[in-house]
Amino acid sequence: MAETDGRGGWQTVLDLEAGAGADWVITVLARGAVDAVPGAVYDILKEQGLAFDRLEMPSGAQQRLETEWGADGPGYGCAEVYARAVEVDEGRMRAAFRKLADDRAVDIVVRRRSECRRTPRLFVFDMDSTLIQGEVIDELAKLAGVGDRVVEITASAMRGEIAFPESFRRRVGLLRGLPEERVLELLGRIPLMEGAERLFAALRARGAKTAILSGGFTFFGMDVQRRLGVDFVHANVLDIAGGEVTGEVRTEIVDGLRKAALLAEIAEREGIPLEEVVAVGDGANDLPMLALAGMGVAFHAKPLVRATAQHAMTHVGLDGLLYLIDSQENK
Repeated sequence: MAETDGRGGWQTVLDLEAGAGADWVITVLARGAVDAVPGAVYDILKEQGLAFDRLEMPSGAQQRLETEWGADGPGYGCAEVYARAVEVDEGRMRAAFRKLADDRAVDIVVRRRSECRRTPRLFVFDMDSTLIQGEVIDELAKLAGVGDRVVEITASAMRGEIAFPESFRRRVGLLRGLPEERVLELLGRIPLMEGAERLFAALRARGAKTAILSGGFTFFGMDVQRRLGVDFVHANVLDIAGGEVTGEVRTEIVDGLRKAALLAEIAEREGIPLEEVVAVGDGANDLPMLALAGMGVAFHAKPLVRATAQHAMTHVGLDGLLYLIDSQENK
């Protein structure tokens, strides 16, 4: 049984093979229509031994967001496919959906039904290349005339080729002598990530707590905090003395393990179970916090991070998270 939605897509397909209930929810998210993708999702389900249960297109989340935001909303296409399985090779299934997502230039998020019943109450974010469209340390390096050397180290660290603390010390050392007034020129100069303002407005409206857990610098993190209304900021202090960057690291570095520890500390302090935490990041040093959170999302991430994280979003803005948050309600 199917009902058209008046836009050439399918509104709902119910009870086709497995009856009521579903063990897995596959969310397809894209810039534009997703009509052609659910058929390919169905093929993968068959290959992996899962039974198709139903399709919602547009998804309930898309319909709610269109009602709530109207023309000012994210405007992505979204479908949700529900499936059942007694047993499934989860690794093979996720790999098949990652390939489909790459082939079709869409985002596909695969979750257990139990995950979709949770209501997230704490959202933690990396900052550089996640909340903002660039890397602060790379921009500082350009001002110091060592841009190429620092960018190379940054890229290697984000790919997981160099331990983050070592890469951080090396990069900060190259900034020695940069005048403080040049550092402050960066404030407000690196744009926020697409969809960041809409996402944080929605999170505030829902009463969720938010945090920046960054391997970048506090001076810029506090500016992003002001612009987005973030509750907590943890980052590295850029040591300045005599009006110049010293090139020294004098405080504990916020690396991957520290990010995970901070996530756990904030969640405990706020009385929020880890299952109700969403973590978002793009680099190898984000993997520990992505693994610890109830939902870890690799956002516009490096290949290693995309392949390792629970979920990945590559083709939409940060406001694409709203489709996953809203899809978790009333399930």
